[in-house]
Amino acid sequence: MQAAPTRPAGRAVLPTKRGSVPIAGVCTMLASGLSTQLGAAIGSLAFPVLGPVGVVAVRQYVAAAVLLVLGRPRLRSFTRRQWGLVLLLAADFGVTNLSLYTAIDRVGLGLAVTLEFLGPLTIALAGSRRRVDLGCALLAVAGVVALMRPRPTADYLGMGLGLLAAAGWAGYILLNRSIGQRIPGAQGTAAAAVLSALVFLPVGAGVAVHHTPSAEALGAAVAAGVLSSAVPFLADLFTLRRVPAAAFGLFMSVNPVLAAAVGAFALGQKLDVAAWLSIAAIIAANAISILAQPRHA
Repeated sequence: MQAAPTRPAGRAVLPTKRGSVPIAGVCTMLASGLSTQLGAAIGSLAFPVLGPVGVVAVRQYVAAAVLLVLGRPRLRSFTRRQWGLVLLLAADFGVTNLSLYTAIDRVGLGLAVTLEFLGPLTIALAGSRRRVDLGCALLAVAGVVALMRPRPTADYLGMGLGLLAAAGWAGYILLNRSIGQRIPGAQGTAAAAVLSALVFLPVGAGVAVHHTPSAEALGAAVAAGVLSSAVPFLADLFTLRRVPAAAFGLFMSVNPVLAAAVGAFALGQKLDVAAWLSIAAIIAANAISILAQPRHA
């Protein structure tokens, strides 16, 4: 979500000097991005034993526990309309994380996260009438076409799942925006995470029955939940109060590079030159769009 989308969006950003990004904020964003991608990489080590479904189930449990403590949802106060949005977000959590982790299993961490990043990029560019944004959209499309070009080793199912994760992240942004307007704090997100975890309880039980998890595999799955859910959530609570929104969005662009680097060094998933150029094109599209936004005094 960067990774899987377990982060509440739409939080207020405290005033900061224009163009001023505190060093602590930069370090926190870098640590958050690395934590997210390292968590996904460590979680993938459990795929041979638990499979992507089992790893996602454990990650959902960890995310639910963290958000339940921090969000403290008052479930009895929710209206029917609020519950409808929460249920949609819960489904989005499950679909997005499962599609992302299955994509990671099939096409590697760097490519899967790059495709997933198209979700927030699409939301950022959608509806804009600026020529620069049209150019950014064309640049991003060119990057995707290059990534998904026909070749003997292409795994189109894996790439399709990466695009499904992108749609899920876009849906997360829109749903969380609506929930943030109707439910105070992180209560809605916390409730959705708990519901998603409950759905995955029988899934996790089924995986445990058919594939008895080793301590190493279970530890890797838990680490994925902590590093890719708990740590980024807490980091965002700190960052979004100290860093301008544009700077935060710009730094999010670095996540595909971090994912590709972690995949290469930690998992031995090497990318060819064309893939790196495609990643660069998609990141550049987001960076140019943000930097070209009009600044207000």
